[in-house]
Amino acid sequence: MTKAVVLGAAGGIGQPLSLLLKANPLISELALFDIVNTPGVAVDLSHISTPAKVEGYLPPNDGLKKALTGADIVLIPAGIPRKPGMFRDDLFKINAGIVRDLAVGIATTAPKAFVLVISNPVNSTAPIVAEVFKKHGVFDPKRIFGVTTLDVVRASTFVSEIIGDLSLAPSIVVPVIGGHSGVTIIPLFSQSSHPLPSSLSSEDREKLTYRVQFGGDEIVKAKDGAGSATLSMAYAGSEFASKLLRAVKGEKGIVAPSYVHLTADKEGGEVVKKEIGRDLEYFSVPIELGPEGVVKINAIGKVTEYEQGLIAAALPDLATNIEKGVTFIDSSKL
Repeated sequence: MTKAVVLGAAGGIGQPLSLLLKANPLISELALFDIVNTPGVAVDLSHISTPAKVEGYLPPNDGLKKALTGADIVLIPAGIPRKPGMFRDDLFKINAGIVRDLAVGIATTAPKAFVLVISNPVNSTAPIVAEVFKKHGVFDPKRIFGVTTLDVVRASTFVSEIIGDLSLAPSIVVPVIGGHSGVTIIPLFSQSSHPLPSSLSSEDREKLTYRVQFGGDEIVKAKDGAGSATLSMAYAGSEFASKLLRAVKGEKGIVAPSYVHLTADKEGGEVVKKEIGRDLEYFSVPIELGPEGVVKINAIGKVTEYEQGLIAAALPDLATNIEKGVTFIDSSKL
């Protein structure tokens, strides 16, 4: 029996994410929480012929606590979406407070649950969740994940487009490290399971890298200000949740990039710090998953000179983003 909880379930990401989780055979119970509309979303989903029981909760009458009671995995897509011209960092003031309050609920009601942070800016919101858990004395770095899977999904899709065969997309693996915004997103195309064509120019490679880093802008522009990456983000969140649940159930060898606290595997974390040349607390790296969450943080490995430059460019922003999240909690009254 596995209970999954979606916090922000009535939103643009929350609804399709909840739909995908309802269809996941590993989930037997699905609890939905948001400030509006969750009972209706839950009833809608409950008509789908899959085993998971669905219930929706609103803030009154301890709705958050009821939703989180008995949770095994909690996904947080709550928050406002990006608008045209808005960077992920612009979302911070609003989304930070939302994530903080939800994290308090998790820390006090379901402290052993796996927490998947989707709310942007992930570079800062994942540290916010961790700091809340620290203040409540329940922090376990192996169980808190910043979801960066969308960057991996984009990189794999774009490579399949360049190769000219979209049917390859599900099998293409491109490690994406660093963080989850702009220049902090570092696709390692040199390590792609399906190499890029040798005829690809350095200029085209740079354009491809930029497209992965700023793919969200492409969607915001295409939606003409009416939304951001909701459907693709829901898919990515569901994919990571599925991999984690499979690992929890005992499947071996599952590896996926995620933005984690590097003490989740102290030995592996120290290797990554040496590779990037900076003592950061968080970094998105390929991690091996298991019953307790993070089993192993894998080394970044060999990268090209160009990719090394991308890493160097990402580090200042990452450090600032992390500090912003930590400072927000230090100055908050929990």
